[in-house]
Amino acid sequence: MAAHQETTPRPGSAPAAPAPPAPFTVGFDLDMTLIDSRPGIRAAYRALSAETGVWIDADLAVTRLGPPLEQELAHWFPDDRIPAMGDRYREIYPTYAIEPSLALPGAREAVRAVREHGGRAIVVTAKHEPNAKLHLDHLDIAPDAVIGWLWAEGKAEALREYGASAYVGDHIGDVRGAHTAGALSVAVPTGPCSRTDLQEAGADVVLDDLLAFPDWLRDHLADRRAPRAQQA
Repeated sequence: MAAHQETTPRPGSAPAAPAPPAPFTVGFDLDMTLIDSRPGIRAAYRALSAETGVWIDADLAVTRLGPPLEQELAHWFPDDRIPAMGDRYREIYPTYAIEPSLALPGAREAVRAVREHGGRAIVVTAKHEPNAKLHLDHLDIAPDAVIGWLWAEGKAEALREYGASAYVGDHIGDVRGAHTAGALSVAVPTGPCSRTDLQEAGADVVLDDLLAFPDWLRDHLADRRAPRAQQA
């Protein structure tokens, strides 16, 4: 009979502890979702108009916020001038647009609510990323990450990268971005798109504004956890 041999685990052979679950992630749009950038953008367009001598109806332009800057500049400049005008607008933007822009009601509380529930809050915007960060720093809104230069379906790139389960925005382009990423579309009619516009675009949830977001998030997370609790 073979002698019984005791074996001892080799160093490092113990099973690794299971990794903690990844935090859930909620994405937010910037302009007219977290911040009212209309006063600042209006001032920046007026400064660009004065500098170039080209008429820009700044009051009209701020009713169309959401799409990339170049789409708006195309209403006022010929195609061959748009790249240079875009560069110049972004260059003067910090001088004119940061100070006048305000946080929308509930913006800080919405970002804070995600954190309080153990999640990550990210901002995904079509805006020039350095200028987006200037706005957030100035208004003391502190997401975990800021990703710029993405619009509509293109926002799905960042939402997927960060594993976002929901995306909050004010524009039908934000609804498309959320759905392209396989995320829940949470919409607020605080920008150029009405509640009806957002519903018809397929938003999964439409809140009156971000003041309603913390309660919605609490209930949403409770609903997600309920099936697992019932199975335990």
